[in-house]
Amino acid sequence: MSGSDGAGAAAGPPQSLPHTALEWLQALESNPHTGLSSSQAAERIARDGANEVPQRRVRASVLFARKFWGLSAWMLELIVLLSLLLHKWADFCVALALLFVNAILSFLQERRATRAVTSLQRRLQVSARVLRDRQWQQLPARELVRGDVIRLRIGDVVPADARILDGELRVDQSALTGESREVAALADGTVYSASIVRSGEATGVVVGTGIGTYFGKTAQLVAIARPRLHVEDVISRLVSWLFVIVGVQVVLAVVLASAAGYPILEILPLSLVLLMSAIPVALPVMFTVSMALGSIELAKRGVLVTRLNAAEDAASMDIVCADKTGTLTMNRLELVKAEPRPGFTEADVIRIGALASNESDQDPIDLAFLRAVRARGLVVPEDQTIEFSPFSPRTRRTEAVILRGETIMRVMKGAIHTVAELANLGPAEVAALDASAERNASEGARILAVAAAEGSAGWRLVGTAALLDPPRPDSARLIEELRAMGVAVKMLTGDSVQVGQAVSNTLRLGDVVRAPVLRAALDAPRNQQASFVLSSGGFAEVYPEDKYLVVRVLQAAGHIVGMTGDGVNDAPALKQAEVGIAVQGSTDVAKSAASVVLTTEGLACIVDLVKNGRAIYQRVLTWIINKVSRTILKSGFVVIAFLATGKFVISALAMVLLVFMTDFVKIALSTDRVRPSQKPETWDIGPLVKVAVLLGLLMLVESLGMLAIAWRTFGLGQSNGRLHTFTFLTLLFFALCSILSIRERRAFWASRPSWLLAVALAADACLGVFLGRFGLAELHPISYSEIGFAAIGSTLLTFAVNDPIKTYLIAHNTPPGDLE
Repeated sequence: MSGSDGAGAAAGPPQSLPHTALEWLQALESNPHTGLSSSQAAERIARDGANEVPQRRVRASVLFARKFWGLSAWMLELIVLLSLLLHKWADFCVALALLFVNAILSFLQERRATRAVTSLQRRLQVSARVLRDRQWQQLPARELVRGDVIRLRIGDVVPADARILDGELRVDQSALTGESREVAALADGTVYSASIVRSGEATGVVVGTGIGTYFGKTAQLVAIARPRLHVEDVISRLVSWLFVIVGVQVVLAVVLASAAGYPILEILPLSLVLLMSAIPVALPVMFTVSMALGSIELAKRGVLVTRLNAAEDAASMDIVCADKTGTLTMNRLELVKAEPRPGFTEADVIRIGALASNESDQDPIDLAFLRAVRARGLVVPEDQTIEFSPFSPRTRRTEAVILRGETIMRVMKGAIHTVAELANLGPAEVAALDASAERNASEGARILAVAAAEGSAGWRLVGTAALLDPPRPDSARLIEELRAMGVAVKMLTGDSVQVGQAVSNTLRLGDVVRAPVLRAALDAPRNQQASFVLSSGGFAEVYPEDKYLVVRVLQAAGHIVGMTGDGVNDAPALKQAEVGIAVQGSTDVAKSAASVVLTTEGLACIVDLVKNGRAIYQRVLTWIINKVSRTILKSGFVVIAFLATGKFVISALAMVLLVFMTDFVKIALSTDRVRPSQKPETWDIGPLVKVAVLLGLLMLVESLGMLAIAWRTFGLGQSNGRLHTFTFLTLLFFALCSILSIRERRAFWASRPSWLLAVALAADACLGVFLGRFGLAELHPISYSEIGFAAIGSTLLTFAVNDPIKTYLIAHNTPPGDLE
C-alpha cells in the first residue's frame, strides 16, 4: 500500500516520491535527532491544517426541525389543528406558541449539552510523543505535522501515517482493513493512522496527517458514547403503565361526555392533553443535561467520561479493583538501595540499570534509574544505545544493546526470576536473592535484578535495585470514605506479594494473595470463587488476564465492578467491568476500552465519580416520584370532577400550559443540590412507585376538596372560564410545591434547592398568578382571594400535611440509603 506517501513534502513536492525514511526526512526538511522547531510546525499546521478529518455536522436548522417530530409534538400539533377547525383563535395562538417554545427550549438545552460533550471530546484526543525543539514532548495528536519525529510503543494508537526510522513494531490494522492478522513494521516500513501498536517500539517520521493519511482517519481517540440507560428502560415501562391507566380514564370520560351531549371535537383536545400528561415531555432533555453537566463537573476534577452511562453504573458500583501503582501509591518510584554482586559496585548496578532504560517512553521504572544515575553523576557520555527492547508482560524485562567505544555490551533489568534464569543462577543463589527481596519487600520496596553481558558472552548478574513507591497520603482516608459508601476496594499489583502486603498493611486492606493462588481458587465452585475473592484484600503478581478473571467472578456473584488499568492488555478487563477506569498515563487502547479516563492520580477521582453518579440517581428519583404522583393527580382530578359536576373543570389550553410549565421546570432538577446516598444504588423502584402513588392519591383528594370548597364559596359553577382558571392554579401550585417537597427525602427544609431550580419555581409561580389575575383565552381572570385560596391552600396542604407523610412513607417503604 502506498498510503499517504502520495502527498507532497512540506518543503515542496519532490519530483519523485521518497522511498526510505531518511529520504522522507530530507524531503520534509526534518532531523531525526532534533525534530522540527516550533516555528516550522506552526507554519505547516497553518498551511496543511490540523491532523484531523473534519466531521460532517448536522445543520442547526435540521436539528431544530426535528423538535417538531415526536409524540408530544404531534399531540400539540393536533391540538393546534383542532383549534383552527373549531375557530378557537386564542387557543390556536397559545398552542402554536407553546409548540415553538417547547421546540426552542429543548433545542437550546440539547445544544448546551452537545457543547459540553464536545469539550470532553477535545480532552480525550490521542497524545503523541514528539521530538520538537530537540526535546521529547507529549502533544495532542491533532498538532502533528508532516516531518515530525514521533515515538511509538506498545498500546499506542498510531496518530498519523509515518515511516519507521528505527525499531520494530507489530501493528493491528483491523480497524482499518477488517483483517485481524497483525502486521510487522520494520525500518523504512509505513504504519498507518488509527492502527494499534501491539508490540515493539520504534521511532518514525510523520509523512501524512488529517485527510492526507491513507485511510483519512481522524486523530480523535474516543467518541462520547450515549448508550441507552438502564433507568430509561425502567421509566419507559413505568410510563407505559401510566399511559394505560390514563387512557382508561380518558376513554371513560369521553364515553360519558358523549352520552351527556358534548361534541366530540370539544372533547378530543382535552383527551389528547390528558394522554400527553403521561408522556415524559422533559425527560430526554433532563437526562441529557444532567449527564452532560455531571460529566463537565467531573472533568474539572480530573475525570473524563467517555460513556455517558458511566455515572449511572458508578452509582451502583459496590466493588472497585484498584491498581496499586498510581492509584493507591504516588507513582513516583525512587531508587532507594542498590545491592551489587561480588565484582560489581553500587554504581555499576545504577549505571547498567539506567542503560537498560529509555527516557522517551516515560516509564516510571526507567525514569527512577535515569534520575538516580544523573543525581549521582554516573552518566558515561560515550555510551550509545544501538537497540532497545521495552518491557512487556510476556518478557517481564527491558533490554538494550550499548556501544561503549568499540565494545558491544548488552544490558538488562527486570523481574528477579526472569533475570536469574537468563544468568543461569543456581537454586542457592536464587534463594539468596529471594531472601534479600523479601527483606526489602516487607518495607514496600520493589526489587529488580540488573544484568550485563559483553559481546557474545553470557549474562552476568550485576546486582539488585530496590525501588520504593510509597502510598499516597490520602489513600487510607479515601478507602475509608469508599467503604462508608458501601464500596469495597481490592488492590491489584504486578509486584511481589511482600510489596503488596506492605502497602495493604498501611492502607488496612487485608490479606494479599498471590495470583497463582487466585487462579487455583477459580477452579472451585462458583460460590466459593466469589467468597475467596471477596475475602481477600488484594492480589499480587497479577497479569492482565487475572484482572479479567476477577471481574468475571465478581459479576457472576451479582456485584457491579469498577476496574482500573493502564496497559493494552488491560483492555479486556476494562471493557468487561461496568465501570472501566483508565488511570493517568494509560495507553490509548486502555482509554478507548474504558468508560472513564482519569487525568490525575489517586482514589479521589473515583470517590468523585461515585458521588456524582449517586447524585444523578437521586435527581432521577425525584423526577420519578413527581411524574407518577402528578399524572395520577391531573388525570384523576379531571375525570372525577367531570363525574361529580358534569363539567370539564379545565380546558385543553390550560392543561397544555400546565404540562409545559411544570415539566420544563423539572429540567432544573439536573442542577439541584442533592445528598448522595451512603450505599450503592439499585433500580428496584417498586417501593418508590408505591410512595409516589400514595402521594398522588393524597394530592388528588386534597385538590378535589379544595375544588368543592371553592365551588360553594366563590360560585365557580357559574362560569366555566373562572372554573378553568381556578383548577389550573390549584394543579399548578400543587405541582410546584410537590417538586420542592419531594426533592428532599427528609423534611423539605433540610436543604436548599439550587438557585436555578428556585428561580424556575418562582418564575412559574409568578406566571401562574399573572395568568390567574389577567386571564388568557379560555382562562378568565379571577379575584385575588380565589388566587390566594388556590396558592395558600395547596402550599399549606403540601408542606404541613403531605411532607410529613412523604417522610414517613419513604422511611418505611424504601431500603435504608436508597432515598437519602
